[in-house]
Formats: sequence, C-alpha cells, structure tokens
Amino acid sequence: MADKTLGFIGVGDMGGPMAGRLLDAGFTLFIHDVREAVTAPLSARGATVMDSPKAVADAVDTVIVSLPTPDVVRAVALGDNGIIQGSAVRRYVDLSTTGAVMAVQISTALSEKGIESLDSPVSGGVRGAEAGTLALMVSGDKAFYEDMLPVFAAIGKNPFYLGEAPGLGQTMKLTNNYLSATANIATAEAMVMGVKAGLDPKVMVDVFNASSGRNDSTMNKVPNSILNRRFDKSMKQRLLYKDVRLCMAEAEAMDVPMWLGNSVKQVLAFAVSQGTGDEPSVALIKYLEDWTGVTVGEEEGN
Repeated sequence: MADKTLGFIGVGDMGGPMAGRLLDAGFTLFIHDVREAVTAPLSARGATVMDSPKAVADAVDTVIVSLPTPDVVRAVALGDNGIIQGSAVRRYVDLSTTGAVMAVQISTALSEKGIESLDSPVSGGVRGAEAGTLALMVSGDKAFYEDMLPVFAAIGKNPFYLGEAPGLGQTMKLTNNYLSATANIATAEAMVMGVKAGLDPKVMVDVFNASSGRNDSTMNKVPNSILNRRFDKSMKQRLLYKDVRLCMAEAEAMDVPMWLGNSVKQVLAFAVSQGTGDEPSVALIKYLEDWTGVTVGEEEGN
C-alpha cells in the first residue's frame, strides 16, 4: 500500500502489541482507546493519540479496530461519535471477533457512506500478537484485501482470504475459537485425571504431544502457562465465553447441532458466574483442581 498512515482503535491486550508491530514496520499511527494507560506507551513511540473514533476517521483513510465485544465494535463503528462520522475514512478493517451477524450489519451501514470493509479476526492470542505470528481470517473485497497485505504481514504470518461475503472471516474465527476452547477444557480434565491417578504432568504432556491427543493446549498452554503456574497470556474467560456463545447462536440459526459446543459454553458460563471472567482461560483448570484436590505443576523455583 502506498500510504503508510493508519488509524488504530483499541490498543489493549491484543491491539497494543499489534499497533506496536505496525510502528516497528514503519507505519504512522493515529490511535484511540478509552484508557490512557494503554495509549501512553504507543504515544511515547510516536503514535498520535486522538480523543474519539471520529477524530481518527477524520485524520486517515484507513481505520483498523481491535475491540473486545460486538456492542463496543458497533458503537465505535456506527455511533454518534464513531468512525462512520469521519470525513477522511474510506476503508475499515475489523480485527475483533464480533460474529457474522454484526459484521454484516456494520459492513452494510458503512458501505452506504462509501466506506469499504474487511472483517479480519485474528487468532494466536497475546503471544502471537507480540511475536507477529497471528493467523488472520479475512473476508471482503479481494482488491482491498490484497492492498492490506503489508499491514497483515506486520502483525501475522498467516493471512487467509475466505471470500467476498461479509462475515465469512467471523464465522471462521468462531469455529476456531470453539475448537480452541474445547481443547483447553478437555485437556484440563485429562491432566487433572492423570495427576489424580499419580502420573507426572510433564510426562503426560510429552506423551500427548507424541500421540493422537496432541493439540494447542498440550503443545503451548499447558507447558507455558499451567505447569509453571503462571496462567498468563491467554484470552480472558469472559471473552472466550462470548466467542463460544456467538458460535452456538450462529450454529443454531443455521440448524447445525452443536451438542459438545453447548457443554463447553456451560463450563465457561459457570466460570464467568463465579467471578473469574477477567482471568486467563488457561486458569479454568483451577476449578477442576479444587474439586479433585490436586495441583497440576508447580511454581518455578519450588
């Protein structure tokens, strides 16, 4: 793309590292977030902080958003002081996970104002955002997608173009996060069962990863965040619940049965109801540990 000036709205757990990588790649950023604590580090590196989504959209042609929930995305995109009110914006890229229904609504409203849209949810968590290894699931105009490839290359190494129809990227992301949540919970159950029986959890992980039970939780989450008891750098439980809930709702609307998915949704709903919604999803294993009286792994240095 010829113009390396971008707007970036939402620079928290995921957006912050992505915006940082864009600065590293030589992009000029106009940013907005409701929290000064997350804009300050990027401001110190040269990003220009704006006081509203509209202000960002008044300043630049292309605005990227990375936001936590569909309602927040809708307000930022279409609200009274939102992107749709901007005088300069002509292109909008949503890295959030909102679901296909919201993506279509926003795309339709923006297109009536002459603003093109891509929905491009990402996967890989905070670690992937920091490392620039995110997978991007993109739908929208093919030429727009191709022009954005230098941006996508700065924040991820796996852009997937899924088609012209708005929302295809969102559906892909919801199915991915459903599988991720299922693997997370199933692996936690298996680990707790094994430790309760007397197995060494580190050996269990090695066996899983050499066998048919291998998945992202056994390869990454358990060794990097559970065995050492750090419980860090994974999606918050309430956000994973949001994604699985959206997936189940869209599946139901299409008459697709998701029996296991609804059980996963119930586990996450329980966790959020217990007040741990802001804890990382890898910490869900603590419930199983408490119920069975075992601990998987130990803090480093012990």
